[in-house]
Amino acid sequence: MVPGTIASHQVIRFVRHLLRWIPTPLFLLWDGGNPHRSCLTRAALAAYRDRLRVYRLPAYAPELNPDEWLWAWLKQHALRGLCPSDLRVLCQSIRTAVRRLRRRPDIIRSFFQACPLSF
Repeated sequence: MVPGTIASHQVIRFVRHLLRWIPTPLFLLWDGGNPHRSCLTRAALAAYRDRLRVYRLPAYAPELNPDEWLWAWLKQHALRGLCPSDLRVLCQSIRTAVRRLRRRPDIIRSFFQACPLSF
């Protein structure tokens, strides 16, 4: 989670971090956000074409974005009833919920199955 608006340099730094820690090929599903489409991002990540595959999701179609299903699940299940005292507590609660979700591949798979696109 990043406070404020995400810019191209943050996207590049994040993807490089993933590439450093994940030794296998990496698949990114990106929406049409400006930092994802920018010339700066494309140029910076071009060097990783052998390990990096980018798939663009349709623009203005949140129902086709598995990430939106993740946020809906977090709000309706993992964080239901949460009333954080401040932003720090909210961020920590989200991080904890996502960490727990990593052990539930069936739920993660369901986010992709809920989308009518073929992945």
